[in-house]
Amino acid sequence: MKKIIITIDGWSSCGKSTLAKQLARELGYVYIDSGAMYRAITLYFLRNSIDWTNTDEVASALKEIHLEFHYNDNAQQSEIYLNGENVEYLIRDLIIAEKVSDIAAIGAVREFAVAQQQKMGEKKGIIMDGRDIGTTVFPHAELKLFMTADIAIRVERRFKEMYAKNPNITIEEVKNNLEMRDYIDSNREISPLRQASDALVIDNTNLTVAEQLKLALNLYSERTAVPA
Repeated sequence: MKKIIITIDGWSSCGKSTLAKQLARELGYVYIDSGAMYRAITLYFLRNSIDWTNTDEVASALKEIHLEFHYNDNAQQSEIYLNGENVEYLIRDLIIAEKVSDIAAIGAVREFAVAQQQKMGEKKGIIMDGRDIGTTVFPHAELKLFMTADIAIRVERRFKEMYAKNPNITIEEVKNNLEMRDYIDSNREISPLRQASDALVIDNTNLTVAEQLKLALNLYSERTAVPA
C-alpha cells in the first residue's frame, strides 16, 4: 500500500502523541514527535542561558543544536537526542512546559524545526503530531487529524502524568499551564494552532484509548482506499 503522511494537531494534553505512537506501530510508520523537538530546543536554551529575546543569540544557538530520533527497543518508542544525548525524559519537566510555548513562537526557532521536519517527511510513511503540522509543516498531507477534548478532562490527564514524576505539583498549576499554553499557541503570530480546513476532528473527551485508535484507523482506511 502506498505510504502517506499523517498529521495530528490539537490542544495540549489531548493524547496526540499517544495516538500517533499507536498508529505508527499499527501501520509500520515512523513517528516524529514535533513537540519533543521544541522541548529539546527549550532545554538547550535554558541550559545555556540563551536570551531568546535576542535575535542574534537565538540564531547562534540554533547553529549548535542537532536533533535526532532513535528507536528504543526496550521502551518500544522513538526518543529524542539533543547533540548526542538522550533527553526524552528531561524535556518532560514542568519548567520546560512553562517555557516551550514562548520559545516555539520565535520565528527562527520555527523555521529551524520545520525545515528539519519537512526533510524527515520526504520519504513519507510518517506520522507527526504538534500544533501546526497540518497547516504549516505538511499542508498537503493525505490525512490530517485535529484532536480536542474538554479542558477538565485534559487537566486531569496531564495532572496524573505530572504527579507520577512530581508529587508536589498541584492541579491548579497544571490547569494554569495548560490554559497558558493553549492561549500562546493559538494566538502567536507565526504558525498559530488552528484546525486545517481539511482536517478530520477527533473529540476524545469520552473515548477510550482503544476507541480512539479504532476511529483513527477507520479514517486512515477510508483515506487510503483504492477507488473501485
